[in-house]
Amino acid sequence: MQTPTADALAGRRVACFARWLGVSRESLTAIVASLQGMATVYAIANQKGGVGKTTTALNVSACIAEAGYRTLLVDVDPQANATVGLGISRTRSPGLYEVLSGQAAAAEAVTDSSVPGLQVIPAGAGLAGANVELPRVEGFERRVRECLAPLRESFEYILLDCPPSLGPLTVGALVAADRVIVPVQTEYFALEGLAGLLDTLALIRRELNPRLTIAGMLLTMHDNRTRLGRDVEREVREHFPDLVFSTVIPRNVRVGEAPSYGLPVTHHDPHSAGAEAYFELAKEVAARG
Repeated sequence: MQTPTADALAGRRVACFARWLGVSRESLTAIVASLQGMATVYAIANQKGGVGKTTTALNVSACIAEAGYRTLLVDVDPQANATVGLGISRTRSPGLYEVLSGQAAAAEAVTDSSVPGLQVIPAGAGLAGANVELPRVEGFERRVRECLAPLRESFEYILLDCPPSLGPLTVGALVAADRVIVPVQTEYFALEGLAGLLDTLALIRRELNPRLTIAGMLLTMHDNRTRLGRDVEREVREHFPDLVFSTVIPRNVRVGEAPSYGLPVTHHDPHSAGAEAYFELAKEVAARG
């Protein structure tokens, strides 16, 4: 009888341990990868639309890449705005949809962007269908984490641009993340959706991802000239004194027009007020760990 190799024995032990824990072997591999100090995974999330999630994901990832860190941006939003905002075709394949559906490995979907050092997994043309298809898969909440686990050795930072909802894709991204950045527009309804999001984060932390923490809340599209802007900033800081980033992203024309050039504002106009704010935010994110 042939003696099992060391690799085969190790594989059997992993499989047995996974069964004992009641998780899949892929889930166990993902958990181990996250504990080995590989890539730090940030989700940029808020179920409210139009608050600057994609803009924040684009510019923070670009700043991190410029600092010399191996950085990956994953477009988890079927609208594919992060994909287009970095000069990549909306229909490029394979993308995240092909990865989640098992048609391609995550490494096969990684592509270069318009920013040196920043790579991207585009959304993929069929990603909208994943909101319907994912819940049919057992353990779908862990699917994003399991698919991205092999890439954690190849990058130092992975950022996930989430859709404006608390659907299956956002839940999957939050389960895959170590930390979450919550953009909050300084407008009247700013606090309306935060309670629901914080409840969801607490549920995910309790049931699926105990290591998930809030890196911070980011005030965006801020106009300090208006009383409303100042009042909302004060109210958010009073409600969440330890969570709100010191950096505030101002309402800025350059920030809005940069995606039409396939560039983050930090490359489109690096001396604009918006670009300087995102440079400061990247420093603050790094300082918070």
